[in-house]
Amino acid sequence: MNCTRFWLVRHAIVDEVSRAVLYGRMDVTLCTASLVAQRATYRALAARLPRGAVWLVTPLQRTRRTAEEILAAGLPPVELTVEPGLTEQDLGAWQGLPHADLPARLTDSAHPFWPLGAAEAPPEGESMEHVLSRVGATLEELALAHQGRDVVCVSHGGAIRAAVAHGLGVGASAALHLSVQNLSLTVLERFAAGWRVVLVNDGAEIA
Repeated sequence: MNCTRFWLVRHAIVDEVSRAVLYGRMDVTLCTASLVAQRATYRALAARLPRGAVWLVTPLQRTRRTAEEILAAGLPPVELTVEPGLTEQDLGAWQGLPHADLPARLTDSAHPFWPLGAAEAPPEGESMEHVLSRVGATLEELALAHQGRDVVCVSHGGAIRAAVAHGLGVGASAALHLSVQNLSLTVLERFAAGWRVVLVNDGAEIA
């Protein structure tokens, strides 16, 4: 059966200062120490990801840098195409807030595994429900554009949760129950009959 296969990799861990705040779509840098410590993870990803694939990154430098590190660990150079539809959740006016300052601004209960509920949209930002709609539409477009190909997407935790939820046909709140660790691999397949979820959060981050 012909299918389009998506290999979704969450970017590497970001720098310590950025982790102290809600960084969302802020264009933060990767943790330098982790880049060195996780060489084995990059080599393992390079050995596992398919040759001849289409490679996508988001407009944020942490995904491009992660993709470059994976490629340098054992894959031939490829063109990295920017796909805005797979960017992280836009936290709007709440981006840059220390985590402790967020609860007072919420209008709904936080999700057990995310700082805000699936339906909560920050001022000038988007809810996880919006992310699910955006990512789902993007995946359908990509599946059509790259039919029968392997597509490697270096993306973000929120976007990858949304991608899995789209593949399963479940809602945004359910998506937030998924764990997607830095440098983990998630694989989805798009057949004519629909989506199949092959792998989620595999090969979690090596300390």
